[in-house]
Amino acid sequence: MRSHSIIGPIGRLFDVMGSAIAVTGAVRERRQPRDEDLNRLGIDPVQFRKIRY
Repeated sequence: MRSHSIIGPIGRLFDVMGSAIAVTGAVRERRQPRDEDLNRLGIDPVQFRKIRY
């Protein structure tokens, strides 16, 4: 049973890392990242769009 309790946090860690990579790639390519990825990272999508490059 103990192995199941560690799978959740590890899965969430991979979700966060994936979102960070996706947002970084979008910014590098000068396109808008997905709201879901920004939210997962704790970034408000509305405020993010106000940032000018």
